[in-house]
Amino acid sequence: MIKVMKPGLFTTLQDRGRWGYQAYGMPVAGVMDRYASRMANLLAGNAADAAVVEMTLLGAVFQFTQEAWVSICGADMEATLNDQPVNNWSGFFVAAGSELAFRYAVSGCRNYLAVQGGFDVPVVMGSRSTYTRAGIGGLCGRSFKAGDILKVLQTSAGEVSKTKKLASAFIPRYESALRLRVLLGPQEELFTPEGIAALFDNGYVISSDADRMGYRLEGPKIQHAGNPDIVSDALAEGAIQVPGHGMPIVMMADRQTTGGYAKIGTVIGPDLMRLAQAKPGDTVRFVRCSEEEALAALRQEQEQYEQAAAWVAKPAVGSTAARRFVVKIDGQIYNVAIEEEK
Repeated sequence: MIKVMKPGLFTTLQDRGRWGYQAYGMPVAGVMDRYASRMANLLAGNAADAAVVEMTLLGAVFQFTQEAWVSICGADMEATLNDQPVNNWSGFFVAAGSELAFRYAVSGCRNYLAVQGGFDVPVVMGSRSTYTRAGIGGLCGRSFKAGDILKVLQTSAGEVSKTKKLASAFIPRYESALRLRVLLGPQEELFTPEGIAALFDNGYVISSDADRMGYRLEGPKIQHAGNPDIVSDALAEGAIQVPGHGMPIVMMADRQTTGGYAKIGTVIGPDLMRLAQAKPGDTVRFVRCSEEEALAALRQEQEQYEQAAAWVAKPAVGSTAARRFVVKIDGQIYNVAIEEEK
């Protein structure tokens, strides 16, 4: 088991989300950054849909009462294992009695912790994701608090037997100035040409009102052609709603299933996960995107998953499996790995 010693700012369990229930008003939820969470599961030897811990801005502190192979990916929260720094975007062994701690994010916004086997919480409507607004999924539908216990599933997940840091080619850079590709629609005709130009010709600042439901942006007003309200219709992840005040809102994982504001466009999926790693105060510029470009970006993302999986499965060149030791000195536990070159 894993005990939560400090919960961090907003820490929840998430997986790929609760699909198939939007017609009944149930949001998808799920991880905000599908890339980082998938890489974490990959390094832990898990299936892509295993539940992971999502930490936001300020990470949590965990005490392991059992040994485990874990991985961490996403925002750099200066993680330490028993007070010793550990690499972000890596998988490593944690001995029983160890403490894994995270601090404030120095790069990015959200970090993902995966444990081999995945976290064991009830499956609700096909998902282990936490949707706090409805209080379902994860740990009783809420964010973590001190004293919570996380159980680990005992599965036949892919065997991991070696500390491994993801190759740099698979590690994204989180920047404070983002360019996000946008497909116009589905209601761009409800905006003036000047309003559409305002979206693409100017930069916007992420406001402090940015969470798992939506990122509100501040900048030049986007002008409607008439009434900003529509008869409520389906709301996709990445949709850019523009209420009557003219400021755009990008809908994220916990978005509601329908919305009554006109939508000028949609941020494409491969770019939306970069927005999920942005903080209030970061800037955004929107770039027009064709459907062909969006599909090409999606194919590129899928190819990255396949290439990363092949890279992780490949044995490290010139080394053998590490021998691991747990050393206790003056009450302090140290994890020691010795790797011998061939």
